[in-house]
Amino acid sequence: MFQEKEKVTDKIEEVVKEDIWGAVKDFLDLGFHFGEGDKQIHITISLVLIVTISFLIASFLLKWIRVLFTRKMVETDKLKFISVFKFIKYITYVIVVFATLSLAGFNITPFLAASAALLVGLGLALQELFQDVIGGIFIIIDKSLLVGDIIEVEGKVGRVIDIKLRTTRAITRDDKIIIIPNHKFITDLIYNYTQNHKSTRELVRVGVAYGSDTVKVKELLLQSVQKQTGVLKSPKPFVLFEDFGDSALVFSIHFFISDSFVDPKIKSEIRFTIDALFRENNVTIPFPQRDVHLFTQATPQQE
Repeated sequence: MFQEKEKVTDKIEEVVKEDIWGAVKDFLDLGFHFGEGDKQIHITISLVLIVTISFLIASFLLKWIRVLFTRKMVETDKLKFISVFKFIKYITYVIVVFATLSLAGFNITPFLAASAALLVGLGLALQELFQDVIGGIFIIIDKSLLVGDIIEVEGKVGRVIDIKLRTTRAITRDDKIIIIPNHKFITDLIYNYTQNHKSTRELVRVGVAYGSDTVKVKELLLQSVQKQTGVLKSPKPFVLFEDFGDSALVFSIHFFISDSFVDPKIKSEIRFTIDALFRENNVTIPFPQRDVHLFTQATPQQE
């Protein structure tokens, strides 16, 4: 009786090993086979499953790492970290694929050689793209540019609304979007009006006629910004007597504002106020003056 049970058990094991597991193994070995000998390439169901599972595990681990690092970050820093993390994620996926193929017995040497040549070609062709990506990483890491900063690029002033890995978007004063490649921020001269603080110093320049009461002009210029909306009370505005110009005495009123994005509107209002104050107090803003001298040469009389 005991021997019969052992025979049944052995038979079951034999069926499981040879029939069931054999069928599963044959199924997993199904696929495509290319080449011959050592250079033969096998793309099987088992290989696809291994790569897929590796992708899922890597994706889960990367997501866990991202959550771990960003759990205490503010929303702005979190968005920047995610942008950099996407670049790291793509590199990790490539490494996982090649590592999985190598562990599965797949000869990846030809692919590595081909990839190296391809990357060299892509590097030359997409050099500016890589510069943009590297520039984006530097911007995000060293915080040289933040969302909300007021910048000037190639004569255009805009407020930064989005920083991505390859480009930065800003909205101009006339509500147009400019898309700036990130390499501009590491190769070109960029003005950042609000890098150190939110307030900036602005000025309005005006010329008055020679002979005007300069002390009165100074008082009127200070008066023009006292009640102007958007002009800060501290630091206090001040006036500079800049120069004795060709046609006028040149003055400038300097003042501080908290939002340099709207400074053209504030400057326009101040100019309106200056014009009204000068008219009330008989201060003249002169036209450019030029002295033109005409010389005539007498022609000799014919005999």
